[in-house]
Amino acid sequence: MALIASGVAPYDRLTWFMEVLPVLIAAPILVATRGRLPLTTLVYTLIAIHGLILIYGGAYTYARVPAGFWLQELFGFARNPYDRIGHLAQGFVPAMVARELLLRVFGITGRKILFFLVACIALAISAFYELIEWWSALAMGAGAHEFLGTQGDVWDTQWDMFLALVGAVAALLLLSRWHDRLLVQLR
Repeated sequence: MALIASGVAPYDRLTWFMEVLPVLIAAPILVATRGRLPLTTLVYTLIAIHGLILIYGGAYTYARVPAGFWLQELFGFARNPYDRIGHLAQGFVPAMVARELLLRVFGITGRKILFFLVACIALAISAFYELIEWWSALAMGAGAHEFLGTQGDVWDTQWDMFLALVGAVAALLLLSRWHDRLLVQLR
């Protein structure tokens, strides 16, 4: 319902589409694989929250999200931080999805290598997304401004990838034990 509501009158239709495209791709995959490979409720919940972050950002564009303006004013930030929140989630959520898949599908059980691989996967996803932003900028020229959401920050790409790494590490440190208990219940 949030996806439909966000698409009724988004700030910029192309930006909305590009921001919600991951939701449009992930939702059918999750539905199609639910019977063969049901994920933990934790991972499904995180995916749903991440989807809402993308949908909300797509409706307004990340630089114009009202909650971001509220945070900007509250903390005295120089820019709307919603894009930063989105990139933190871009590391946090894929890290838990990757962790679950590496444990269940690939049987990787060594904790150190699991941590390393999950962080690498989260960084790879973030870097790939940054390449998509770059390709969009090349293809759309000035029309990519809303999608990029750099807000004048020349280091936006580096911040985005750093925050994805921080999100991935935070997810692993905060949720791994809980996730392990949920995985035992799935068996």
